[in-house]
Amino acid sequence: MTQSVFIKSTFILTIATLLSKVLGSIFRIPLQNIAGDEVLGIFSLVYPVYMVALILSVAGIPLAISKLIAEARANNEASAIKEIHMTASILGLLFGVVSFTIIYSFLSPIANLLGGPTTELALITVAATLLVAPYMAVYRGFFQGFGNMGPTAVSQVIEQVVRVGLILVAAYIFVMKNYSDEIIAGGIMIGSVIGALSSLLYLRRKYKRTNFNLPIAKKFSFRIFKGWSIKILKVSIPIAIGSITMALLNFVDSFTVSYGLRSAGAETSDVNYLYGIYGRGLSLVQIATVFATSIVLPLVPLISAKLAARDINGTRTVLEKTHWLTHLISWPAAFGLLGLTLPLNLALFTNLEGSTMLAIIGFSSVFTSLTVLSTGILQGINSATTGAVIILCGVVIKTVMNIYFIRLYGLDGAAFSTLLVYIVLFVMNTLYIYKQIQFTIINSETFKMIFSSIIMGAIIGLPTIYFNIDDWNRTQSFSYVIAAIVFGAILYLVQLYFFKVIKKDTVKDIPFLNKVMK
Repeated sequence: MTQSVFIKSTFILTIATLLSKVLGSIFRIPLQNIAGDEVLGIFSLVYPVYMVALILSVAGIPLAISKLIAEARANNEASAIKEIHMTASILGLLFGVVSFTIIYSFLSPIANLLGGPTTELALITVAATLLVAPYMAVYRGFFQGFGNMGPTAVSQVIEQVVRVGLILVAAYIFVMKNYSDEIIAGGIMIGSVIGALSSLLYLRRKYKRTNFNLPIAKKFSFRIFKGWSIKILKVSIPIAIGSITMALLNFVDSFTVSYGLRSAGAETSDVNYLYGIYGRGLSLVQIATVFATSIVLPLVPLISAKLAARDINGTRTVLEKTHWLTHLISWPAAFGLLGLTLPLNLALFTNLEGSTMLAIIGFSSVFTSLTVLSTGILQGINSATTGAVIILCGVVIKTVMNIYFIRLYGLDGAAFSTLLVYIVLFVMNTLYIYKQIQFTIINSETFKMIFSSIIMGAIIGLPTIYFNIDDWNRTQSFSYVIAAIVFGAILYLVQLYFFKVIKKDTVKDIPFLNKVMK
């Protein structure tokens, strides 16, 4: 895959992931408006548990097989590709069943560690998705190994459209029928199962019609399965822990934030509500980190292929280009969220509760993005084990800081610990990567991006301090946010053009932008 094709693949996947992430995050806003903060709290408590189980249930197999297939293609070993895919499919099914069984067997203890018995129905319903999703994810990894990001992109959108649509429809119906928050939270989770199934059906159909459906060189046997299983797991287990960055830290939040709130004196009945407030920030961060999340998928096989070809200069160029693009997008997003915290909170969630927490988590999104990117790079340079160790260190740090800071500052303490942890993870990842492949970590253009983002964030954010936002309605807040985003984006781009950060040759490989800059 050439760098130009990589950037175009990233662009396609970014657009699809953006739609997927927007749907997967924004739907929490109407869900909160329809069903309230307690239902959102139950959802936010349970979903990270499912995400961790999902990622561990496939043990990083999608990224692992994309890496192995890319290497097999680089070495002209076409006969191995089918064997890799069949082995990964069996492993995905096995791990999915095992993960569901574990959650089902320990349902009550897990629920009690979260928000109490009210989370049980939601937990078991969403866990049923594990019977489908791991097998579906293997097909995504297969296509990614061929540098074809289209099926992954389309399947993500299909999954989210179906999932979000069913969640909101179910929430509306259940609320109209005056069901309890526990039943509403459990019932809406069925959308995740049907969404994953819809995505699987699309990918299976695509696989059957593609010329990637290669014949196997010899009869598939247990010996072949065992041999490839060892290779896949050796690559995939560290990748799984590395890929789990955000989900694992959110998983830690699900347990330690609820524990910290109880320790700080909150009643058990209030924990779901308070976590619903905390979930507001998580929704916005997911949107802000969409680029870094999507760029990792094509980045891992690309770096693997270049290293297999011993193209160190090409690898260095890819690292510098992806960092440049991530800085370009992540800094204005972080300062934009920081500056627009008050009107965003009111416009999206009907009130200003948790605004300080929202501001801190919004700003942390830049380091979240850089951490996700650097973790993906570690996987690509065959240092996934190191990435896994760093993530586990982050989990320990997050656990301790959550408990300590929440007792002192409540939800604001949880947000502050999130910011600190992602800074630490980014620094540790980057220092290790630099030791392996020396590349330009930060340069004058990066400082110009940060400076431009600060100016932009200040100009659109300072007025909100002097306005009496409490007297605004949601329409006024939403109107201000839209106007500020448009004005802020233009102001940011103008500054970058003035500072000569954006030039014609800078964006010549990026679809649409290259036409604009002609």
